[in-house]
Amino acid sequence: MFGLGIWELVLILLIILVLFGRKLPDLGEGLGRGIRNFRKAMRQPDEIDVTPKNGDEKDKEKKGPS
Repeated sequence: MFGLGIWELVLILLIILVLFGRKLPDLGEGLGRGIRNFRKAMRQPDEIDVTPKNGDEKDKEKKGPS
């Protein structure tokens, strides 16, 4: 794998952990919140109903006010 051994990969991962270690809890929290919001949105029915209730709206516009 690109000439990298196991020790080089471990060293790279340790450097990444040291640099971004403080931000990992925030990233985990944001990821969890996003997953919860997605699941909640998938369980809820769609709020927008695009089907006309009584007749066609175009016919009403063509007739104009009576």
